[in-house]
Amino acid sequence: MKKLLLLFMTCATIYSVNAQVKTPAPSPFSKLEQKVGLTDVTLEYSRPGVKGRTVFGDLVPYGKIWRTGANARTKITFSTDATVDGQTLKAGSYSIFTVPNSESWEVVFYNDGKEFGTPNEFDQQYVAAKTTVKSHPVPFNVETFTMDINNITNSSATLDLIWEKTYLAVPFSVPTDAAVVASINKIMNGPSSSDYFQAAVYYLQEDKDIEQAKAWIDKAVEMDKDQPRFWVLRQQSLIHAKAGDKSGAIAAAKASLMYAEKAGNADYVKMNKDSLKEWGAM
Repeated sequence: MKKLLLLFMTCATIYSVNAQVKTPAPSPFSKLEQKVGLTDVTLEYSRPGVKGRTVFGDLVPYGKIWRTGANARTKITFSTDATVDGQTLKAGSYSIFTVPNSESWEVVFYNDGKEFGTPNEFDQQYVAAKTTVKSHPVPFNVETFTMDINNITNSSATLDLIWEKTYLAVPFSVPTDAAVVASINKIMNGPSSSDYFQAAVYYLQEDKDIEQAKAWIDKAVEMDKDQPRFWVLRQQSLIHAKAGDKSGAIAAAKASLMYAEKAGNADYVKMNKDSLKEWGAM
């Protein structure tokens, strides 16, 4: 009897799993990823249809907050800071709410952290940016609510919304020029102390040209002479030791020991003392 009951329960479970019917969502989910300059912009939203209804001013009332789509909140994500109507949106994700009217819309980028629900009114502490843009009539019917990123330049674009017979565009900009100039300056100024350090340590670890590693680590230490770093000096001592420069290794280890003691880093204090004993300097 127990076996029959177990068999029945197993069959019922399998039937239940296999019997799940999958149907299309009335407002299908959409995800758009667009590069604007050096910024990744991602839109996630659901797309309701007109379906023979009057949308704006009826299904979506004028003067009331709309979630700008269906189902979960519409979300936009910027990989860098962005600017909307002179207001800075820090890199991150925001809900997009709108207040439609017959000739213009208020567009609000909101960051209360919620994924669902439409506020009855905006809490100003969560309003990251807001702007008002003119809406434009279109001479044909757009059945499915659509959002897109258009009018793309190296440093700007528009967030476009179109549905039924209404279109609007929300301009935004991204700090492409500042990022490019910073990158150019960095390259033109040559490698950083960190670049020299990483290259030298790699050569040490992989048993490559130790004289080249020595030149690189000395360059890194020289560039950081106003702010010596005990872990960099530690690697300098090891590289000099491997290169056969015992006096250079001892000098670097003593400097590393001193700064490690100031920083209270017991591990580096011990490693340097052990090396100095090994090299006959303690």
